[in-house]
Amino acid sequence: MSAKPVSLKVLAARLGLTVGTVSRALNGYKDISPVTRDRVKRAADEMGYRPNQTARRLSLGAPETVCYLMPRYSSSIAQPFVAQLLQGLGEALSKRNWDLLVSHAESSKEELAQIDRLVRSGRVGGLVISRPLKNDPRIRLIQDLKCPFVVHGRTASSDDYAWYDVDGDAAFVEAVNHLVGLGHGDIAFVGAPLQYQFAQDRLNGYERAMLGNGLTLTREYTQIADFSDEGGEIATNMLLDLPKPPTAIVCVSDTMALGALAAIRERGMVPGQDISVIGYDGLKFGTHANPPLSTMAQPQAHAGRRLGDMLLSIIDGDDPTKHQELQRAYLLRRKTDGPLHLAEAGSIVSEREELQ
Repeated sequence: MSAKPVSLKVLAARLGLTVGTVSRALNGYKDISPVTRDRVKRAADEMGYRPNQTARRLSLGAPETVCYLMPRYSSSIAQPFVAQLLQGLGEALSKRNWDLLVSHAESSKEELAQIDRLVRSGRVGGLVISRPLKNDPRIRLIQDLKCPFVVHGRTASSDDYAWYDVDGDAAFVEAVNHLVGLGHGDIAFVGAPLQYQFAQDRLNGYERAMLGNGLTLTREYTQIADFSDEGGEIATNMLLDLPKPPTAIVCVSDTMALGALAAIRERGMVPGQDISVIGYDGLKFGTHANPPLSTMAQPQAHAGRRLGDMLLSIIDGDDPTKHQELQRAYLLRRKTDGPLHLAEAGSIVSEREELQ
């Protein structure tokens, strides 16, 4: 049988202090001397005291719960992205004994109503949102409600709130430069709807790198599709139907890149040999693609931890604008990027097979 938990009353009696003094010492109140705070905390550790979190939250008037708003239009294949992010976010919050609530809405209107309801109910002490639009109404609403929050990503104007982002523009410059270094010049872009700022940033990087390498921006080589594996497959089929198909494709996400690989394989070609493909995100499922997907990787669990740490600092009183962090993605080469001469050789082999 487990021992009965030590109560705050028992702890106070052992120390010869009032319950109120012990409670304030454990919660770090500045009106309790450092000597007393240390004495109380040592005794609490020795006696195995564990605070009643529900009572503590009621006494402090703080919910100690953060809500993560699940991105809308998250296909099942994209869930590992969210799972890795939540893992890191949960780790950061658990260090302070905060809880994590996950919420999902099917429409923008429902999502705004959900935010308003959560904040006004007092159930959450902060919010984390992902995949922002260029001009995102969620951010304006949360600011009006005066609720601490942090954004995973950025809007077109991001000076007045906290955010953590990975430089999508720079990532696609690196991806294109890498393919140019492999001999490719006919490089296509498979992207997501441009109301999302991340989609625009990654397109900007692609275009900047193409022009920077003296390559022509061919309109047909830019395909904007549904943000899903199916969207990537449809966009890639359109590229492969062109009179002069590209020899390489950069995709706005690993999810869309999986669709691109499916379209390429369906035509009897080998990704990485007949045509190169580079995704973006660095998700673990890319190692199980056929063949394993080359990608511009970003550490999702790290992102979650940083978002949690930033939000807790803001809740503690930090200026949100001091918490704006831009990281870099890195090229993770697997098997779907290769030199141009391999692509040409693969095409010759495919033609020979068709003739036999």
